[in-house]
Amino acid sequence: MKFIRDLLVLASGIVSALYLLNITAGFVEFIPDNVPVFGNLDEAAATALLINCLAYFGVDIGHFLKRKKPEDKPGAPKTHDIEVTKE
Repeated sequence: MKFIRDLLVLASGIVSALYLLNITAGFVEFIPDNVPVFGNLDEAAATALLINCLAYFGVDIGHFLKRKKPEDKPGAPKTHDIEVTKE
């Protein structure tokens, strides 16, 4: 069962990567890119699918997309140094 799931995830990752590489030179498009506002939604969905497929296999590139919190930056003051005790 896990083998079949792995194959499906791999196949969907390959299809999304090929869709993003645009091998068909724009002849195969789910939503044409010249449609205002909605034109790039299919590429965004293919990108999200590819990122999730890579994360499934342990290649997590999602951490490149996250913002760093101020306490994560080097030299930033830490706010959790105060120890609270109850009496």
